[in-house]
Amino acid sequence: MPVPYDVITMGRIGVDLYPLRIGVPLAQVETFGKFLGGSATNVAVASARLGRRAAVISRTGQDAFGDYVHQALREFEVDDRWVTGVERYPTPVTFCEIFPPDDFPLYFYRQPKAPDLEIHPRELDFDAIRSARIFWMTGTGLCVDPSRSATLAALEARAKSGITVFDLDWRPMFWPERPTAAPAAPAGSAAPAAPAAGSAAPAGSDTPAAPDTPDPRELYARALRHATVAVGNLDECEVAVGERDPEAAARALLAAGVELAVVKQGPKGVLALHRDGTRAEVPPVPVDVVNGLGAGDAFGGALCHGLLAGWDLERLMRYANAAGALVAGRLACSSAMPYDSEVTEVLAAGRVPEQDTGSLR
Repeated sequence: MPVPYDVITMGRIGVDLYPLRIGVPLAQVETFGKFLGGSATNVAVASARLGRRAAVISRTGQDAFGDYVHQALREFEVDDRWVTGVERYPTPVTFCEIFPPDDFPLYFYRQPKAPDLEIHPRELDFDAIRSARIFWMTGTGLCVDPSRSATLAALEARAKSGITVFDLDWRPMFWPERPTAAPAAPAGSAAPAAPAAGSAAPAGSDTPAAPDTPDPRELYARALRHATVAVGNLDECEVAVGERDPEAAARALLAAGVELAVVKQGPKGVLALHRDGTRAEVPPVPVDVVNGLGAGDAFGGALCHGLLAGWDLERLMRYANAAGALVAGRLACSSAMPYDSEVTEVLAAGRVPEQDTGSLR
């Protein structure tokens, strides 16, 4: 019988092209660094850096960037057997601007559709998904089919076996726009004629612009019923359960079905609440921020590591916070994921050591 994976993640993958200078608008940047990217992929990399056997389920284009993704995954010791090619779509590329400490605009190039949204249920290795100690999925995976159906099928196959983490991961630009109702016709006037077969719906009509217009709240609720852990920031919690207050959001996530709710509060730190009544609220680790974009993924990988180790909630949150802070003090995401010794050093010091960023300015 195959040895189960410690962590299997499912979701976005691509290439990050980040400026090699900070505080410079993208239009003025001349040199970029190329890195493996995608939230679910970064979580797998972070888990592997901490010694866990990790794999990712995703898809790339059949192109040079797709080749690079496989090369990078192998270098990070993340199993790429379930990363397959899609002929008709290119591997996504993401640019960013870096304005520390808290402004990091992202520019996603995922048109006409990202290959990682072309994961089909029939392609999934359900035995591996069921047996993994942790299965990690994301909100973006629910935005369109066939990724949505595949993600829900994987959750149903898990049936809450082991630890199933729902990264709330709200990216509204990836979701189809939901149609709005047309204004009511004045009394006594004729209703507008229906569009001819095959024609586009008129602007503002209540005819769906596309058949794939899901209600995110409903889909998040379905996923939460199958998850044991939910992780998200306040914006993501509001989408998932309609609450922005951290305590109320955590309790609403527990009521939705999970055993552990983790609410990230930015500069206020993180709140974790377990169904058994235990809780932890820890402040952020001081860091001179360089690029905050990978911090949440480092937090996620460290969370997986601590959950597998069986740590108490306080230790778990402090460790994950420190891992996130370390990456916030670095330029890249995937290649910046910390090793256990680095996280341990930060916990002992109480802050992230200052990085020399002279070459980036």
